[in-house]
Amino acid sequence: MSDKDKQLNKGELIDIKSLIGDADGGDYSLDDILAEFGHPAAPPSKEDSSEERFNTIDLSQLPRPSSRPQSGPTGGKVVAFPGTAGPPKGPAAEDPPPEEAAADEEPEETPSPPEEEVPVIPFPKEESVLTSFLRDLGEKADHYADHMFEEDESIDKKEVRRLERLIPGTDREEVDDTPPPPRWRLPKRPERVFPDTPPQELARKYGKGLKWMRIRVLLTFFLALLSLCQTVTPTAGLVWLPPLDRPQVQYGICAVLLGAGMLLSADLLLTGLGRAFRLCLGMDTLAALACGFTLADTAELALSAGDAARLPYTPVCLAGLFFLLHGAYHKRCALRLSCRTAASSATPYRVTLDSRKWSDRDAYAKWSGTEADFGSQIQADDGAQRIFRRFCPLLLLGDVAFALMASGPHPERLLWALSALFTATAAFGGTLAYGRAFHKSARRLTPIGAALAGWPGISASRQGTCVLLTDGDLFPPGYVELNGFKVMPDYPAERVVAYTATLIRDSGSGLAKLFHDQLRSMGGLLRRAGELTCHEGGGLSSTIRGDEVLVGSAAFMKLMKVRLPQGLNVKNAVFCAIDGKLTGIFALSYALPDTVFPALDALMLEKVEPVLATRDFNLIPAMLQQRFKLAADKMAFPSVERRRELSDPEQTHDGVLTALLCREGLLPFAEAITTAKRLRWAARLGACLCCAGSLLGMLLAAYLTGLGAYTSLSPLSLLVYMLTWLLPVWFLSGWVHRF
Repeated sequence: MSDKDKQLNKGELIDIKSLIGDADGGDYSLDDILAEFGHPAAPPSKEDSSEERFNTIDLSQLPRPSSRPQSGPTGGKVVAFPGTAGPPKGPAAEDPPPEEAAADEEPEETPSPPEEEVPVIPFPKEESVLTSFLRDLGEKADHYADHMFEEDESIDKKEVRRLERLIPGTDREEVDDTPPPPRWRLPKRPERVFPDTPPQELARKYGKGLKWMRIRVLLTFFLALLSLCQTVTPTAGLVWLPPLDRPQVQYGICAVLLGAGMLLSADLLLTGLGRAFRLCLGMDTLAALACGFTLADTAELALSAGDAARLPYTPVCLAGLFFLLHGAYHKRCALRLSCRTAASSATPYRVTLDSRKWSDRDAYAKWSGTEADFGSQIQADDGAQRIFRRFCPLLLLGDVAFALMASGPHPERLLWALSALFTATAAFGGTLAYGRAFHKSARRLTPIGAALAGWPGISASRQGTCVLLTDGDLFPPGYVELNGFKVMPDYPAERVVAYTATLIRDSGSGLAKLFHDQLRSMGGLLRRAGELTCHEGGGLSSTIRGDEVLVGSAAFMKLMKVRLPQGLNVKNAVFCAIDGKLTGIFALSYALPDTVFPALDALMLEKVEPVLATRDFNLIPAMLQQRFKLAADKMAFPSVERRRELSDPEQTHDGVLTALLCREGLLPFAEAITTAKRLRWAARLGACLCCAGSLLGMLLAAYLTGLGAYTSLSPLSLLVYMLTWLLPVWFLSGWVHRF
């Protein structure tokens, strides 16, 4: 097609657009419009006028060109108006094939057609304005229909996900099969294995001599006060009366006071020295060496008639012995309480931390068992001692090295330097960091029937990030009652109750005892059922004596197309259907214990996620949130098969015991877990504070002994320094049970 023809077609298209735009206005009829363009109009029919014919045009049907473009000297070029009649009686022209269309690109001169034939040009291949407008409108409508829900889905995706978590079985495990990269670590020293002594015997063992130990603590405190008064008297400007004013007498008094304190705490000092031979040094080892060097320094001063202005570090050592005895006393009390609690039940519940139990994470599990391994674990070294046995050898070597360096030019200062350095490194909170915190925790757990199984179980609590909750944890026996039941007239009541009790028993639900007691009161017996099937919709199915039995919630019955009575208004119930017909309705009443709320709050505060491993088909997150206002969206709810696996009483558990429980309910379970985590944190932090204070004290003492600054490193100033580092450990160990 030439450029001239293209321009003509564009001009005609513009004319058509103008024509369509003015089709509804003015006083022009359709005949006038066609006559103006040179097209013979068909005679109007009697039924319709020209305007009615125009208004009834099918706009989706566009006219096809009747023939090839023709040109004539007189005829002009006319485009057939959409919907109007073409040539009166001519057959409809067909579209030329592609080959012909390509061959006709070059126009040819043809003779003029006869007068009865009107020369026309074909309509451009492009769509008309109306068709294009309608097509665009349809495309926009389709696009809107395809994306009309995207905005709704993106309104609040967080809320949608929260609601989805309330649907049973929506939680999926995220298991990472890739092995962790290997890390090089120092080989661990083999732990000392203690005999698995029964808790009853251990309770009697720890109870022996406990009152005498309390008396020793008080006597040591009295000795420390006397030594402190002896030290403060010259500082206050007071003068001792003769013969107490003589230096040898003062040194003798210091030696007597320190010797008495060492006798009162001889068992702990010997234990500390015994650790040195086993290469398991602790703060008690440094305390024993500090007392020994201080006593030797006192004897040297008394024999050599040293300077009366320099007093030995007797009050600091006696204060250290007091806190050493005080911490050991707290630990003995905690061990005795824990062993008595563990021995109070013949079949206690064991709390273990099973590795990779849920979603590739370690989970706490409670299961019925024995008191095995409790006696061996509770006798193991505590967490503070495990930190001290790595750090105290460095302090020991540092004290000896700095003492030799300080006394090099002055050999007479060796005992003083050793006494000052070891006294400054023997932290007061060595036994309090764990002993006092353990005692406070045991006093909190004993009334609710829980006992921690020593440090091995406490130290493993760092990996515990979720806990498995069963039916009995949320609703212990006595908190679910059967308010009544209704049996359809066509079925015997004993048969319906027996069928329902049988399926609930086989499922392991917490409702088993409730229905079994009801069946016994009716004189019925349990049946033998076929293979039990647990459905995700909240129900059970099996075959009993050829009958298809369904037991579940109302939603499950509707799912199985079992017709329920109209107007049924039961919040929680168990439905039974035999062969597709409803046979019994059992109304239940759930009463959530008041202790569940603080227990769940404590778990979530410690970032321990509850995992609902329930078998009662009524206990779903939606029910717990709607009826009891529990934060069900923060709980994991696995599929029904996974819940049965997690709550299987025959499953294997890890050997490390965390605690023993002697009572039902969630409170002892949750308190044992949270207390173990807090105790681990408090003991380790307290031990680290003791090590930091000992290291800084060693450096300061090394500097002052090198300078020979007796006045700056006086017993009173050193006592103030040691008490300053004791304060955070003291408050931390006392507040661990209040977190």
